[in-house]
This record gives sequence, C-alpha cells and structure tokens, in this order.
Amino acid sequence: MDVRLGAGRLLRVPGLLCLLHAMARIGAEQEVENLSGLSTSPEKDIFVVRDNGTTCLMAEFAAKLMVPYDVSASNYVDLITEDADIPLSRGAEVRGNCGTTESELQISWLGKVYTLKLHFIKEGHNTSKRQEAVWKMNKIQFVYDSSERTYFKDAVNPGKHTANSHHLSALVTPAGKSYECQAQQTISLITSDHQRTVTLVLSEVRIQPFDISADFVFSEEHKCPVDEREQLEETLPLILGLILGLMIVITVCIYHIHHKLTASQVQIPRDRSQYKHMG
Repeated sequence: MDVRLGAGRLLRVPGLLCLLHAMARIGAEQEVENLSGLSTSPEKDIFVVRDNGTTCLMAEFAAKLMVPYDVSASNYVDLITEDADIPLSRGAEVRGNCGTTESELQISWLGKVYTLKLHFIKEGHNTSKRQEAVWKMNKIQFVYDSSERTYFKDAVNPGKHTANSHHLSALVTPAGKSYECQAQQTISLITSDHQRTVTLVLSEVRIQPFDISADFVFSEEHKCPVDEREQLEETLPLILGLILGLMIVITVCIYHIHHKLTASQVQIPRDRSQYKHMG
C-alpha cells in the first residue's frame, strides 16, 4: 500500500513506519539529565534518562578506567607499558534510551574523546522453584583516543581504540529492584586487536535501568554480596556481645533467685534431740 504525497510523490507504508520508529527512538534518547552536581561525593556521578516525562533509568556511580599503553624507554629503542587512569568527568555528555527489555546509557567526555556505553537487559531466570525476571548489565564498550594528552603521556603509535566486554553478566538484580554496591568492582574489557586489557573500576554504585515506579526515586535496593558480607561482619560482633550480655544477666538472675529460695527454707535438724531448741 502506498501513500500519495504532494507533487505526485509516493511513499511506501513500510518506509513510513520505519521513519516513524526511528523518530520515536531519537525522541526517547534526547531526554537525559546529568545531575552529578547534586552528588555529595566529588567522584560520584548521577545520570537520569526520562521517557514521556517519567524516569525510566537512573544511575549513580564513581568510575575510572585503567588503560595500558606503550611509551618509549629511556634508550628510545625499547617500549615500556604505562597505565592511564581515566576518571569519569563531571561535565560528561549523556545519551540514553529505555525499553521494556533493553536499556542503554552512553557517557562521553573531553569532546567525545572518551565514550563509555553500558547496556542492560531484562530476562527470565530459572530458579529451583519458578522462573523469575531479573535484569543485568550484559555489554560494556569503551572508546578512547590515546593521542589525547591529558591522560596519555607520549604514547607510541597513538590513535583511536575500542574495548569491549565479553560474555558479561554483571549486576544481576531481581526485576523491580535497584542494584546497590558500595564496594569496588572491576570489569575487564578487551581491545578489538586483543592486545590490551582495559579495566573498568566501579564503586558507590546504585543503578536501576527498568521498572522505576516513582520519578527520580530508586526502588528497593538489592545489595551486592560483598556489601552484605561486610554488613554481617560489622554487626556480628554486636550480636554476639548482646547474646553474651543476655546470658550473663540470666545467669545472675538465676543465681539470686536460687540463693533467695535456699535462704528462706527452714533447716530441719536430723538429730531429734535438737527439736527442743526449736520454737
């Protein structure tokens, strides 16, 4: 079926549908906010993606990337490897889009010299009892240019590079909840030439890419195992101390009750001759 436009031009319906779909996606990507200035931590960034006036993705985290690169040794013949520590910039440019089962956050800084893409999916997860929905981060891509001089000092053969995750399944969280992890986490990315391993370091993480019920508000948190273990290690001595104190109190109470009962009992003499002294 064709649609007739002005001047006798024809536009096929499939092409029109594709155009409308692309325009809808572009509109969904544009409503993104960088709220890092509201963060109480100078190293933590806050990003929000909104769709039709409501929040559909929220992310708070501190991040840096450790990128190995070659420099010339002092003899100008050999090569040595240095590491560039690249933190996420507060003034980063952000793009993103949300879907029912897929979401993405794209962060660029220093004039798009560095770009970090985080991709999330929601899927069914089989458990021993039933199938339940979970979401996770399944892809990460980092694009960088080693000719940039802020973090790369005299790199040999500088140029643009791309590093990707492989078979990633990170931040696995039950659907409808946010992921929280204060502890530091590292994720390895491999460059496209398979010669370098780039390390993404995340900390102070709070992310929710799906099912946000209230605007600008995270849902109930799902803590990472490291945070749960640290919390248990902090509270276990307190719990043990309370139990020990309670046992001491109970023991002292039993002792006093027993002492009071035995003291109030009349001592009956076994020798009948002593009965005359009683009364």
